[in-house]
Order: sequence, then C-alpha cells, then structure tokens
Amino acid sequence: MYLKQIPNKKTGRTFLAIVEPYLHKESGNTRTKTVLSLGYLEDLRKEIDDPITHYKQVAREMTQERKEMRLALPIKYNPGETIDTSQVQRKNLGYTALSKIYHELGLHTFTINRQRNLKIKYSLNEILKMLVFQRILDPGSKKYTFEHKDMYFEKYDFSLTDTYRSLSRLASYTDPLLTSLHKNVRKNYGRDTSNVYYDVTNYYFEIEDQDELRRKGVSKEHRPDPIVQMGLLMDNNGLPITYKLFSGNTNDCNTLIPVLMDIRKEYDVGRMVVVADKGLNTGENIACNLIQGDGYIYSQTIRGANKELKDHVLDQAGYRKYAEGFKVKSRLYPREITVMNKQGRKVKVPVDEKQVIFYSEKYAHRAKIEREPALLKAHELVNDPGKYNRETSHGAAKYVKDLVFDKKTGEILTVGHCPQLDLEKLHQEELFDGYYAIVTSEYKMSDEDIIDTYRGLWKIEESFRITKSELEARPAYVSREDRIQAHFLTCFISLLMLRILELKTEHKFSPARLIESINRASGSLLDDGLYLFDYFDEVLKSIGDAVGLDFNRKYLRIGEINKMLAHTKKP
Repeated sequence: MYLKQIPNKKTGRTFLAIVEPYLHKESGNTRTKTVLSLGYLEDLRKEIDDPITHYKQVAREMTQERKEMRLALPIKYNPGETIDTSQVQRKNLGYTALSKIYHELGLHTFTINRQRNLKIKYSLNEILKMLVFQRILDPGSKKYTFEHKDMYFEKYDFSLTDTYRSLSRLASYTDPLLTSLHKNVRKNYGRDTSNVYYDVTNYYFEIEDQDELRRKGVSKEHRPDPIVQMGLLMDNNGLPITYKLFSGNTNDCNTLIPVLMDIRKEYDVGRMVVVADKGLNTGENIACNLIQGDGYIYSQTIRGANKELKDHVLDQAGYRKYAEGFKVKSRLYPREITVMNKQGRKVKVPVDEKQVIFYSEKYAHRAKIEREPALLKAHELVNDPGKYNRETSHGAAKYVKDLVFDKKTGEILTVGHCPQLDLEKLHQEELFDGYYAIVTSEYKMSDEDIIDTYRGLWKIEESFRITKSELEARPAYVSREDRIQAHFLTCFISLLMLRILELKTEHKFSPARLIESINRASGSLLDDGLYLFDYFDEVLKSIGDAVGLDFNRKYLRIGEINKMLAHTKKP
C-alpha cells in the first residue's frame, strides 16, 4: 500500500488517499483500489504539519500489519466443504456504535431495574435492544425482526411470543422511560431547551374499523384511512425531547398543551421559547405559553388574515433589505386572543406581540412552481369534471368556483352547476407569493434572529421524514393499542439514537448514509471464531472515532469482537 496524491486540475487542490495495487484479471494490467480516503492536502495541513510524510508512514504500517495478519492467520481451504446452515455465516459489527449510544442513554439500566419486579423469564433489555437496532438497520415487522436477530454478535435468548409480550411491558413504562432518556441526554450530550420546536404528523392504518386511538381525521397524505397523531418536541440541538400519541381525530392545535404540561411536570426545564407553524398559532396555546412564563415564535397565516394585516404586508413602506432578493420589516402590534375562562366561556384577552414580515424572491418563485400541478389539475377538472371526485380533486378544487360535490358519493355535480376557474382567487393568492409572517412574544430579539430561529423547524420536519422513510414507522404490523404505543416508543428511541450519532459525527453525514455504512460493516465467518470484514469508509472512520471503536480491522476473532461489545457497555 502507498500514499497516492491526486491533483484536481479544476480547483488546483490535491486529494490524498492510501491505495493498494492489484492485478486486473481481464486486462492483465496493474490497477489500484482505494483503501482509505484521507481528504484534501490543504485541509489535512490544518491538523497535521506534514500530511504527506505522516500518511506515507501510515501506509507502510498498514502494509506491514497486512503481512503480519496473513502470517498469523492461516486459513484452511477445502474445495469440497459445504456451507453450515446451522449458524449465520455473516454478522453485523457496525451496530456496536449503536450499542454505545444505547448504554449511554441508560436504556439497559432502566429495563433491568424494571424487570426486577416482574415475574418474566425473558430479558426485557435484550428485546428492546433488538427492536431498536433492527428498526435502525433493517426495519420490518416484529416477526421479521425476531427472525433476523442472529445477524448480531450478541446472543438473544427469547421467543417470538416473548417479543410480543414485551411490547405491553414497554408501553406501560413509556412516560418514565422518556423522562429517563431526557435526563441521560442532558447528562451525556447537553440539552438546550432555550428554543423548543414542536410539530404534528400522523400515521395511517389500513383498517376498516376505527378504534379509540386509530380514528379518521385530517391525513397529511390525504388518505381516507384511520390515523394516529404524533406530536413531537425537539430541542435547540435537533435532539428529540419527547413525543405523545393522540387519536386520529384530534386537531393539531389541541396537542401542544398536553405535551408542554408533561415536560413542565417531569423534565426540569427552564424558560422555553416554543417554535411552531401556523397550525399551532391559537389563543389557547399562546395563553399557555405566557402563563407558564415561556415565549413563542409562531408563523402567521397571511392569506387567511384580516384586511389590516394583508394591507400591512403589501405596503412596501418600512421594508429593508436583509439579503439579496430578501427584505424584512417588523412592528410591535397589539393582538386579541380568544381563550376559555374558568367558567368555560370564551373571552378575549389582549397581548402585545412582535410581527415580523419578510419577503423572499426564491420563495415566491418556489410558490409558483409548486402551484403549477394544482392549476393544471384545475384546468382538467373544469374541462372534464367527471374524471374527478371530492378526494381526487384535492389541491385543485380551491381554484375552481361553482364546484359542488354529492354528499354521499363525493362525485362532482354538473347538472345546474358549471365549474369555472376562479381567476380572482388565483390573483389574490399570487399577490402574497414569497411573503411570510411570524408573530412572537420575544420582542427584544432582532428580526434576523427571529427568522433564523423559526427556520429551525426544518429539523423537526426532517425527523418526521426519517421516521417514515429510514425507520419505516408505518406500517406498524401490530393492532392492540398497547403494542402500537410500544411500536412508536421504539421508533422514538431509534430516532433519538440516530440524531445523537449525527451529533457525535459533527453532522457530516445524513442519517441514511450513517445507516448504510453501519449496515455494510459486516463480516463473514472464515473459520472457527474468525471473521473477515470487507468494508470500510470515511463514515465508519468518523463513527469509530466518535465512539472509540475501530472498524478498519479486516480480521477479527470472536474474543476481540466481544471486547468491542464490552467497551460499548462501559459508562
């Protein structure tokens, strides 16, 4: 192996990599394969005085280590030997990084302590580990997860029935477990709750009959199936704090107060500024924030606002340039919020808040592009209304007037009605393209800081995307309410662990890339207790550095692997 310097003619920069020559079978020519990508010479000089000399020596040491390994590990070769199907021949090693975080979060301590009071033979800790690790690396049903438990080096001794039974136990511990996670996050990674981000999503269930939890409601995916609502709270570092499940017919705006009340009682947090979108911007939520001594930063609808605010937005007086194609203005403005008093009557209460209005050319352009599909559908709907119904016309119906649906079938009624494009509605909507409004109790904050803080909501939106894509939280494959609760608990723990791994690796890699590399860090059984590993990359190097593990060993005996596992369990 040797150090290769690869110049980039376009940028003038030089990339360093340790490569290994090999003979290409088809061409007969000598080629090289990259063993370790190091980075650009200019960047490496910030950490090492003479990167070239340093990494030449590293290449020599890697070559010597390879030679010694070959001498020390003679492999028996028997052409007639068959595969032993009584044991799994390939196992994953990358999950040891997850094991490190699992133990830092004290999940083993929590489950072991709870089990002392239970008359069960299976290990609750082992099952939770398996459910969480598999949810991150290869999500599937509980049966699928159980059937793949042998992909790990740890031996799990429990049955599929034990796995299902454990879900009821885990569900009963949800609240104290979430509190324990919060305390360990604060202890080991730091917890910044000066700003907290809140949002709601839902998960649909393909079932015919509703129950107490799975109810029909406003689906984010515009499906008619029963759904379960999830409210998620995230801290200023992008780490989830807690979550709560609600029945599918619960309005988004009614989910925030229960979540805030729970953490006020159990989580020992100071003053928080709650950041959320316009769906949470209600009088009750604002009153709750202020009564608790907290603050808020909410977006404010413009198109659905009163005439005074609309006129203020379009009035160009007071705007100042914030950046190229971006302008902003703000004002202190009294507002009346409607709240319920102790007698159960709605009353109006005055509050002083700051309004921040900003305009972005980029956002205006994006709004027009995003509107195009709905407008095309609206044209089709007007020309051929028989092709659409209440459900399939979603998104386009608002641009069509004289549109009437049959109350029973949802079909569009055309007798006595003539659907037409609502050009006035379109014009009014286009007027506000690119304009956004934020209202806040934090009147001392600068406009720029308020906007930047609000933009942090993308982190929680990404967290929901991760749970639905990488973690495949839906479908749940369980039907009992307690098991549904446990399912989403394991999804939350998995999300938290992924976010912590991102934090440990300095946000250099996406969750999808972290998962891919951990999955590829797998080894095949060569001989009794000896495994061959065939993948290493910059992601695994960064993960290994963060958790104190070396994933660059090509050969490992089971004793060495057990030492790595033992390291992950140390406090």
